[in-house]
Amino acid sequence: MTNIFEKFNSLNVLIIGDVMIDSYIWGKIERISPEAPVPVVRVTKKENRLGGAANVALNIQSLGACPYICAVIGDDSDGDNFLSLLKAQRLSNEGIIKIKTRPTTVKTRIIAHNQQIARVDAETERNLSSSNTQLVLNKIKQIIADHRIDAIIFEDYDKGLITEELIDKTVKLAKEIGIITVVDPKKRNFHAYKEVQLFKPNLKELREGLKIDIDPLNIDQIEQAVERLKKQLGAKTVMLTLSENGVYVSSVSGNKHIPAHKRDIADVSGAGDTVIATTALCLAAGLNEFETAEIANLAGGLVCEHVGVVPIDKARLLREVDDL
Repeated sequence: MTNIFEKFNSLNVLIIGDVMIDSYIWGKIERISPEAPVPVVRVTKKENRLGGAANVALNIQSLGACPYICAVIGDDSDGDNFLSLLKAQRLSNEGIIKIKTRPTTVKTRIIAHNQQIARVDAETERNLSSSNTQLVLNKIKQIIADHRIDAIIFEDYDKGLITEELIDKTVKLAKEIGIITVVDPKKRNFHAYKEVQLFKPNLKELREGLKIDIDPLNIDQIEQAVERLKKQLGAKTVMLTLSENGVYVSSVSGNKHIPAHKRDIADVSGAGDTVIATTALCLAAGLNEFETAEIANLAGGLVCEHVGVVPIDKARLLREVDDL
């Protein structure tokens, strides 16, 4: 696999999706508040990290490839902070659009004694206006024209950047040029991703999208649900992530269930970002969907060993792949 991992270094990936700041407040709990029955957190550290689609970009970067993000932020201090974080990570801001009428998404996690005790979200979930969607489409076309793009990732967090119009026009453009499209979906646009290369829902998203109950241990139920989804979307491959039960892959080449590897799980935050980033690069590097799922499954498990959202360690992933 060393040659494949080296090939990542020559790949360019466009990530279209909802970006955010993952803000962390670390502290200690030593007493209960006299004002209300809640713990008092004595702050020991604060940290801001790139989140959402920007964390996908960090994973692409960590794997050696070059990411380009196309997203919107607010024309606010949090937006300025986001751009500073991009610069600090040496990530391009050429696809970032500031919009005055929207706030920058910030998710603040409060962590004490290695456990997340609360999360505070500042955001909007309104869809972009048609005129702002056109601005994003223009950015997408510009990036594709200026750079050789090997794969496009839709990283959908239901925050309003990705609309049906954006999906339809971008997928058509990608098909015309021959660019791989992979999707990490959410509920709102679940059925809008027609004819993409790979669609990667988790079990909760599949249940909500198809409005059916699915037993994660019943492979027959999973197979039937995934086949139904694949036909509805016209997707070449569906890769269903099943958390501790691994991943299930279905394509024209067949079906395969890949069990999870045993891990000391500290935090599942950001694991989906790692999986979709690894998936896009493996497909773009020429691996088939089953080899891709094996490696992406490993990558997702590895980042769960860390508290907070962190990108994948390429060298460690390669060692684990070589041990398969």
